[in-house]
Amino acid sequence: IASESMDFSMFALFLRADFVVKSVIIILILASLYSWAIIVAKIIRIERLKKLEKEFEEIFWSGNSFEDLYETLNFNKSDPKSKMFCAAILEWKKSKAQFDNQTTDFSSLKDRMLRSMTIIFNKESENVEKNLTFLATAGSTAPFIGLFGTVWGIMNSFKSIAIAQNTNLAVVAPGIAEALFATALGLFVAIPAVVAYNKISNDISKYFISLETFMDEFSTIFFRQLEKK
Repeated sequence: IASESMDFSMFALFLRADFVVKSVIIILILASLYSWAIIVAKIIRIERLKKLEKEFEEIFWSGNSFEDLYETLNFNKSDPKSKMFCAAILEWKKSKAQFDNQTTDFSSLKDRMLRSMTIIFNKESENVEKNLTFLATAGSTAPFIGLFGTVWGIMNSFKSIAIAQNTNLAVVAPGIAEALFATALGLFVAIPAVVAYNKISNDISKYFISLETFMDEFSTIFFRQLEKK
């Protein structure tokens, strides 16, 4: 019995913990699993976006006409830049039927094209950033959830001392071990979540800047060519 009571494996600590500490541990484990699922999914998504962006840049700067580029890129429904470009060209095609250099309001056309690209940009931004706030939430709250388990475990240790009227390590150690386990688990959730959130947010910000830069470059080149016709 003594050897069993002094078993400090993580599974034994979990089984020995009371309902509150068990609940804290389960919450932190689920938060950790969900955080890692988000981290892996975001890393894969960002790498894919970078690959698609590189492919798009090669095609876009190949020197082909915008009509040819539209036919080439219109099939690609997973690349944000392709979708933004095609949305803008589609808006231009809708206006092309009544296009006349003498009467065309370039400012109005430019506003409509930019608006269509901005809509795609906002949708893609929302999609890429989806679930990212959970990492920030986990990073900021997990240590406190673990700390709650710690406080509760120490309270149980004091209760055990009071009931047994004995400060022997065998009486105190299990509750303190449970408490420290909750704290360690909280940090285990928080540290990767914070690091990943900062890294992924930085990568996403750079990608969004790239999208915004493309919008400006494309509209400038497009209307410069249009005005020359």
